[in-house]
Amino acid sequence: MADAHAKQHDYHIIDPSPWPFLASFGAFVMALGGVAWMKAHNGADFTLFGVDLAASNFWLFLVGLFVVLFTMYSWWADTIKEAHEGHHTRVVSLHLRYGMIMFIASELMFFVAWFWAFFDVSLFPGEASQVMRSEFTGGVWPPKGIEVLDPFHLPLYNTIILLLSGTAVTWAHHALLENDRKGLVWGLALTVALGVLFSFVQAYEYMHAPFQFKESIYGATFFMATGFHGFHVIVGTIFLFVCLLRAMAGDFTPKQHFGFEAAAWYWHFVDVVWLFLFTFIYVWASIGAPIAHM
Repeated sequence: MADAHAKQHDYHIIDPSPWPFLASFGAFVMALGGVAWMKAHNGADFTLFGVDLAASNFWLFLVGLFVVLFTMYSWWADTIKEAHEGHHTRVVSLHLRYGMIMFIASELMFFVAWFWAFFDVSLFPGEASQVMRSEFTGGVWPPKGIEVLDPFHLPLYNTIILLLSGTAVTWAHHALLENDRKGLVWGLALTVALGVLFSFVQAYEYMHAPFQFKESIYGATFFMATGFHGFHVIVGTIFLFVCLLRAMAGDFTPKQHFGFEAAAWYWHFVDVVWLFLFTFIYVWASIGAPIAHM
């Protein structure tokens, strides 16, 4: 009788779950709260179905954010539980990897949009000045009156920090494959520490930047590209910190560690994007431009 009910395939049919619905609901509420928050910040009304959402913008956004975070925690906890129960077979693990690859590919296209905007205005500043008013660029790039950051000061420090963090997470990965628990924990701890350090250096850079987001198209493209990368660094640091806690709890084994592998892939993606940002937005765009010394 037991053999009759034994699973004869490599697939896993998950139990009915509330998390997809809650994730959608939380994201919708958070989006409404975010729009209402921005409307209220500009002194505008935001009425939906006769309700003025601008009056409760912050709390609406906070409720949506809480639902999203709770759903993320619960959904991933279920996934970890399924792995411990042996449901992550060879085929299931392969599909999880395909999902992570597609997610990183979508993130890559997200950054392509910011690079496209940057190169559009930087390679054709004269054309941009004719279409969007001459004061936007003055026909040159960087625009007239803009002092750029020294690429070989804080940006270079952050480049070194990220490259070292990529080395550390690779060390942790190899330690895991060799079942070296101590090396795994120390490698992840070093990676998390370097990720936090990167964020602090970038925050300091932003606070002392000689230009602002709203002052010029240079500031807008600079802060959008580097700011979203900084957000990804924060997300990746949290991702790796959770992996550190799981590693300390003994969750990962040399044969089953997709959670760590996904975090490592994400972190290497963040590293590669930063190399492009550093090369083009910091170094290439600063050639011939006045440098602001911090």
